[in-house]
Amino acid sequence: MSLPPLVEPADELTIDEVRRYSRHLIIPEVGMAGQKRLKNAKVLVIGAGGLGSPALLYLAAAGVGTLGIVEFDTVDESNLQRQIIHGQSDVGKSKAQSAKESILETNPNTNVVLHETRLDNDNVFEIFEQYDLIVDGTDNFATRYLVNDAAVLLGKPYVWGSIFRFDGQVSVFWAEHGPCYRCLYPEPPPPGMVPSCAEGGVLGVLCASVGAAQVTEALKLLTGIGDPSLGRLNIYEALDLNWRTLKVRKDPNCAICGENPTVTELIDYESFCGAITEEAADAAAGSTISVKQLSEWIKLKDNGEKDFQLIDVREPNEYEINRIPGSVLIPKADFQTGVALEKLPQDKQLVFHCKSGVRSAEVLAIVKGAGFSDAVHVGGGVVAWVDQIDPSQPAY
Repeated sequence: MSLPPLVEPADELTIDEVRRYSRHLIIPEVGMAGQKRLKNAKVLVIGAGGLGSPALLYLAAAGVGTLGIVEFDTVDESNLQRQIIHGQSDVGKSKAQSAKESILETNPNTNVVLHETRLDNDNVFEIFEQYDLIVDGTDNFATRYLVNDAAVLLGKPYVWGSIFRFDGQVSVFWAEHGPCYRCLYPEPPPPGMVPSCAEGGVLGVLCASVGAAQVTEALKLLTGIGDPSLGRLNIYEALDLNWRTLKVRKDPNCAICGENPTVTELIDYESFCGAITEEAADAAAGSTISVKQLSEWIKLKDNGEKDFQLIDVREPNEYEINRIPGSVLIPKADFQTGVALEKLPQDKQLVFHCKSGVRSAEVLAIVKGAGFSDAVHVGGGVVAWVDQIDPSQPAY
C-alpha cells in the first residue's frame, strides 16, 4: 500500500547538496522533490548500537536533515564487532557523542540532536513529538512495547527491526494505516524464554543487513515512494541469504489499536515484560549473594573452612570466553529438562551463577523446588565478577 510522503519538501537544495546527492537526484522516483523532503525530514533513531549504527550512517548519507539519537550507554570494546559507527578510540566514550562525530564526518549538513537519556514513560512523548518518523533499534521487550504504545498514542509511524544470531526481522508499524507491534506480538515472551543478543550472540554483519532494510523503509515513508512494509513482517535468514515475508493483519482486538482498546495510556513496561519470573524472584529473595561475598567464600573454601559447589548455568561458548574459578558448567536447559538434578551433589551447598543473574535465578527456582533449600545464586553474575573482582578476564 503506497502512502503520501510524510514530510513536505524543503525550499531548496544548495549547490553543494545537489553535488552530494546527485545519484539520488537522477532517480526519477526520488528526484529533486524527494531529496528536498529528506532534507526537511526529522527522524529519531532509538539506540546507537547494532541496528542504530548502520541506520544512522545511512540516514545521514541519504540527506535526512535532522537526526535524533536516544542513547545513554558508553562504548565498550565488545560493541565494535557490530556497532560500526564507533571505533577503537571511542571506547569509554558516550555512544551518543561518538555517533554524532561519525555522522558529521559522513555528512556535515546533518543536524544531530542528542537525547542522552534512557527512554521511559516520563520523556517518551516529549521526545517523539519532535520527529516525523521513529526508527527502533532497541534490544529489549520493555522498550519495544513502550515505543509502540507511544507511537500509537501520538499517531506516529515507526520502523522496527530485530536481530539474533543469524536472523533478523523488519517491519513498519503505523496504527492509522495498518497493524502495530502489539497486533503481531500481543504479549511479550515469558521472562528468560528468549535470550538477548548479549546472551545468545549476533553475527556482526547481520546488523548491516537489517539496519539497511530499516533505512530503506524509512526513506520510502519520508519520500512517498514504493510500497512500505505496513502489514508485512520481513524475515531475513543470513545463513541461507534468504528473505521471507509474512502478512500481518491489524488485530481488531488489539489492546491499544483495536476497536475497544484497553491500553489508553502508558503502562509499567518493566512489570509487563518482567525481567524474571515471579518464581525466580521469590527464589532469589534472601538467597542472593554478591560477587564480593563469593570471592570471600572461595577463599574460605581454599582454606578448608567452607564447602560448596559453584555451578555456571550459561552456554558452553560463553564458558569459553570467561569464567569464575572453580565453577562447573551445567547449562540452564539441563535444569529445565530435569537431567541436571541427578548431577547435583547432595552434601554441599549449591551456588549458581550466569552472565548477569537472570538465568541463575530461574535455575535457583527449579532447584529449590526440588528440595535444595539452602541453594543461592550470584547477583550480577560473571559481568559483576569481571568488573569488581577479576578485570584481567575478557568482558562480553
